[in-house]
Amino acid sequence: MHLIELYKSVQGESSFAGVPCIFVRLAGCNLRCAWCDSEYTFTGGKPFTLDEIEQQIKALAPCTLVEFTGGEPMLQAKELLPLMDRLLAQDYTLMIETSGERPLAEVPKAVHKIVDVKCPGAGSAANTFRLENLEALTKNDEMKFVISNREDYDFARDFIGTHALHEKAGQILLSPAFTKTPSPQRTADNMALDPRKLVEWMLADGLPARLSLQIHKFIWEPMKKGV
Repeated sequence: MHLIELYKSVQGESSFAGVPCIFVRLAGCNLRCAWCDSEYTFTGGKPFTLDEIEQQIKALAPCTLVEFTGGEPMLQAKELLPLMDRLLAQDYTLMIETSGERPLAEVPKAVHKIVDVKCPGAGSAANTFRLENLEALTKNDEMKFVISNREDYDFARDFIGTHALHEKAGQILLSPAFTKTPSPQRTADNMALDPRKLVEWMLADGLPARLSLQIHKFIWEPMKKGV
């Protein structure tokens, strides 16, 4: 497998936000979201065997929550899925952050999937979610929408309602996008959409969703890597 980085921090998003977590960031992505904050993952990385990755994870004990992210980790599904099985057998709690553009049916049910459905504000990556992946969801899983503006919010609201996401996934997350060139300040001023405005829309519609702020961008500087 090709990795960009492997490190321990706290989970910045999802219902696990604030929990210590080991991040395994895989190289490569076939999408180009307009607001992407991980463009350094698009190419490169270093090759590691599954044994080497497993040993690096074990070296960060006693942490047992592991997230596979990228880039798009499912581009390396051939190696990733067996690694997931190995770690689950050792009682690790696993997460995967994915766009849902790749098939998810083979991901072990015990893995918590955070599926990022791309809204219009994602640019060329919009409308790349595979609807068949809705059938792979369990109540362990979470659906995420990165919101840049009112158009994105309306898209997310309609998608949630049309597909009855609250019946399929355990959580629905709305996350305000960050600007491409944030300042070093750890404030909401770096967001492309004021989270207060997003909350007002959610409350007005009674949307069955959770506001999700990337708390690692408030703990550290927004552009800092490896956190």
